[in-house]
Amino acid sequence: MKPIKDVIIIGAGPVGLAAAARLVEKGIRPTIIEKGNAAGAAMHQWGHVSLFTPWSYMIDDAVVSLLNRHGWPGVDLNAIPTGQEVIELYLQPASQLPELAEGILYNTEVFGVSKEGISKHTTQGRDRARFAVHCRNGQGIQVLHSDAVIDASGTWSTPNPLGLDGLPVPGELANLDRVHYGIPDILGAQRGDFMNKRTLVVGAGHSAMNIALDLLKLQTAEPGTEVIWGMRKNNIDKLLGRGINDKVPARKQLGLAAKQAIERGALKLLPQLEIRQITRSDHGLDIDSLVAGTQAEIQADHIIVATGFRPDLDMLRELRLDLDQIVEAPSQLAPLIDPNLHSCGSVRAHGVDELSHNDAHFYIAGMKSYGRAPTFLMLTGYEQVRSIVESLAGNEAAARRVQVRFPGAPEAQSGACCS
Repeated sequence: MKPIKDVIIIGAGPVGLAAAARLVEKGIRPTIIEKGNAAGAAMHQWGHVSLFTPWSYMIDDAVVSLLNRHGWPGVDLNAIPTGQEVIELYLQPASQLPELAEGILYNTEVFGVSKEGISKHTTQGRDRARFAVHCRNGQGIQVLHSDAVIDASGTWSTPNPLGLDGLPVPGELANLDRVHYGIPDILGAQRGDFMNKRTLVVGAGHSAMNIALDLLKLQTAEPGTEVIWGMRKNNIDKLLGRGINDKVPARKQLGLAAKQAIERGALKLLPQLEIRQITRSDHGLDIDSLVAGTQAEIQADHIIVATGFRPDLDMLRELRLDLDQIVEAPSQLAPLIDPNLHSCGSVRAHGVDELSHNDAHFYIAGMKSYGRAPTFLMLTGYEQVRSIVESLAGNEAAARRVQVRFPGAPEAQSGACCS
């Protein structure tokens, strides 16, 4: 196998930049393609959110090594940053380092990855062909070539819709001015959208909990603000109970706050919510629903959908992938993270072996590697790209010495709580 000389990385987020820093260490030239106008562009959309873990779990050793060479002032490793602080204090300085900056293409979107001159159904010469990455920007369409590709583009741009069947419910797409995905900046830039309005939050995780609590804070200042929290699954006891006993203090605090708000009646909870249709009316949105199997008509001005994300696989259709049909993660990784099977403590560290596909030297890393599973941690992504880059550099033994220290675990180990 010929040596790897250049690698294209899709996405200039934390994992993409970590991959680039690792490649620089090995003397391999990285090119990063970022569809936003700066590093961490997707994170900027939830920059107002405080993370659950401190800086020590948010930074990569190889990136920090590069930063330190250029006089980086560092961060308080015990402090818990917001998303915006991660961008401003870590990602942007890293992206501006001379070792990385010249290889980053901003405002450029990848729409297809293939083998050069070879379509998916062609086998002859496939292993010898370089990758062809098709992208578009303000100058038009261009094709870049490389020996390997790491897709670290994340999942933020492809949120799950409202339907329990994985599809938008009738009326969802027709009312996108009132249906919001992700984590809106309720107490900041988007305050006016939700102030003195009725908002239904849909989701069964910590993001939904965070949104509901922000709406309650807004209600304190603006009493006309109403909030309803709808959970598509009846797992509120598990979610809040875990919050009380959580090893991650910031998340424990969140769970306790939500539990107290529900108990005092400030936060209305709808268990087993199934939205069947959304209709626009003079009063706002009429939401035809079932709550625990019983017909319910809900009226709201806005709906915030916090039901998770899924990977965008369209741009990878010409590659021979090895993906699990349930989780849409690499097939060797999927059993470790499948939410139908996974429980805390069952995820072990993983690397190049679990992330390989049928087309050699193509990898999906970071959040996107977890497909539809919600348990990804940044440290996991950093270890993924460390292992991948060691393999690309020909250091197979180092590539397979995977270990990572998760929050709540006392030391680095090959199996730890997913948190």
